[in-house]
Amino acid sequence: MASIRKRQKGWQAQIRRKNHPSISKTFRFKTDALHWGRQQEARIERGEQAAHGIRYSEMRLSDLLERYGQEVTPKKLSAYKEIYRIGRLLRHSISEIFLSNLRAHHFAQFRDERLEQAGSQTVRHDINLFSHVLKTAKIDWGIPISNPVQEIRKPPISKPRDRRLKPHEEELLLEGCKGSSVSYLRPIIIIALETAMRRGEILAIRWDDINESQRTLRIPVTKNGHPRVIPLSSKALTTLLGTPRGISERVYEVSPNAFRLAWERLRKRVGIKDLHFHDLRHEAISRFFELGLSIPEVALISGHRDPRMLFRYTHLRAEDVAEKIHSMQSTGKID
Repeated sequence: MASIRKRQKGWQAQIRRKNHPSISKTFRFKTDALHWGRQQEARIERGEQAAHGIRYSEMRLSDLLERYGQEVTPKKLSAYKEIYRIGRLLRHSISEIFLSNLRAHHFAQFRDERLEQAGSQTVRHDINLFSHVLKTAKIDWGIPISNPVQEIRKPPISKPRDRRLKPHEEELLLEGCKGSSVSYLRPIIIIALETAMRRGEILAIRWDDINESQRTLRIPVTKNGHPRVIPLSSKALTTLLGTPRGISERVYEVSPNAFRLAWERLRKRVGIKDLHFHDLRHEAISRFFELGLSIPEVALISGHRDPRMLFRYTHLRAEDVAEKIHSMQSTGKID
């Protein structure tokens, strides 16, 4: 049966059937949406091809966003993030504009409004998603539409974060985990600082990925699409093997959103401001360099294929370099 939901300017009927493309259409009146839904379902039952079936003159940007979210987004590694982003874009008034009326100034206005609410990098992600949706609609779905997003200026790229842990913050975080009701928080923080793994990579660790004898961990699914095997420190290996083993093949059976909420509660509980979980990756990579690891060695662990990108994550402290120089001078390694 077609699902009917209220939209800003009408009622949308949506039909999802196995082995059939999802179809939807928006109407001014609920009765029209119900009638169209019954018609399309009858066509499917008779073995006819249901219209993906909206005439171009009736298509809104929301129709493209919804189809993209159903057909393209689920194939992506970070699908859960994009699903959330699409949902937010669908709630914006720009999604209700007919494709035939869509112009660059609509996206420029969207950009300026969003910049008052979010950072430039977030807004760039929104704009890039719009652009890819329109490009997919034209190339893959045969919809005769231009891409006005290409005509607007994107916000400047944000300055890379250089946030590192202050001397007491690691201890604060780990101690704060004792007051948490979730057992996975402390080991995941330790793994992040010991391996420079991303949150999604850590949450996807499977028991079979751990090679205890070789002290390595295989990461089969990564952000850049290239699997890698990383060395494990004694602390990292002990932490992984010390995790109670359940029936799941994953070491940490927790969703990305549940972990995000647990991290935010921890950060607020211990009073640490402006610290993202991803900053632990920055911290770990910087520590690798401070230990004396070479660029190829650090790249092997972090997964960066371009050394220039690696430098963005490397935030050495001047006082630490000064101490290293002093130590080398005092031992006669340099004059």
